[in-house]
Amino acid sequence: MIKNFTKKENILEITGWPFRLLMSAIDVLMRPIQKIVGINGMPYIFLLPNLFFFGLFVIIPLGINLLFSFTGGTELYVENRPFVGDKQYQFLFDCENYLEPNSCNEDLFWRGVYNTITFVFFQVGFMIIFSLITALILNKKIIGRSFFRSVFFFPVLLSPVVVGVIWKWILLRNGLLNSFIENFGGSKVLFLTEPTWAMFWVVFVSIWAHMGFYTLIILAGLQAIPPNLYEAAEMDGTKRERIFWRITLPLLWPNLLVVIILALIKGVQTFDEIYVLTGGGPGTSTSLIVQYIYTTGFAAAGAVQNFGLAAAASMILGIVLLVLTLIQLYLGWSKEDKKQDI
Repeated sequence: MIKNFTKKENILEITGWPFRLLMSAIDVLMRPIQKIVGINGMPYIFLLPNLFFFGLFVIIPLGINLLFSFTGGTELYVENRPFVGDKQYQFLFDCENYLEPNSCNEDLFWRGVYNTITFVFFQVGFMIIFSLITALILNKKIIGRSFFRSVFFFPVLLSPVVVGVIWKWILLRNGLLNSFIENFGGSKVLFLTEPTWAMFWVVFVSIWAHMGFYTLIILAGLQAIPPNLYEAAEMDGTKRERIFWRITLPLLWPNLLVVIILALIKGVQTFDEIYVLTGGGPGTSTSLIVQYIYTTGFAAAGAVQNFGLAAAASMILGIVLLVLTLIQLYLGWSKEDKKQDI
């Protein structure tokens, strides 16, 4: 036994020398830096690579996009485009009645806004309800609990494009669902060419694809609730409905708030699965704000690509997402402060 252990030590010592050599080289490089910034400044040094890539792929493109939103013309490079000030924003907000998209200069933008609001309202609302119900069931001691947790989370692992293709095959005129309806004597339903049905299915598919992620977050919150609270309530003969409203929901509310904000951010950004599933149709009935930005800037069929207008619309969307993100951060900090107080 001792000999085997010694052999393992020798193998590790032989195979580990490249790693030790690398770490020694890093140590030599980092010691002078540590002397300059001090031990407390070293965490910021280790953050520099992340900050570099964040600036390279987020901050710089954001700045370029902001510059584009103040320019016009069809040139690709900012320096070759004429400066137009806030005309792109004025054009987007030029409406006689904001509640009536047809009265706006850029009616497609406002149709995208109202479609996004409709989509987010129903998608987030029903997804929170279904995720909460699912988490409550999976939190109980049921047979195959681990299996069902995996099943509900599986769609989250799929690419949005794959999700859109799968459900398009199911919902086409000659798709799986219509074949099933015909087998029971029904007639085919045009799920993707009737506006109401199309919006219903994009909401349904989005909930199906993303519900597992939020279910796990809520489930983690449920498991963090002390069991002795439920035991005390049962000993007092409290009804299950009262336990839910008086114990479960109040203690779960911080998690639910985070889930709501995350779902709102994700809902506003939705594009891939809807674009594959319906293409924004029929007409513009399922075209969301992100698709408007994409179409205006890159895929305007038979029209000039308007990078400046698309950039302005994306900056407006970015402000909305920034506000939602700040709310999420505030809720996260409030949750941490409450834990420290306890």
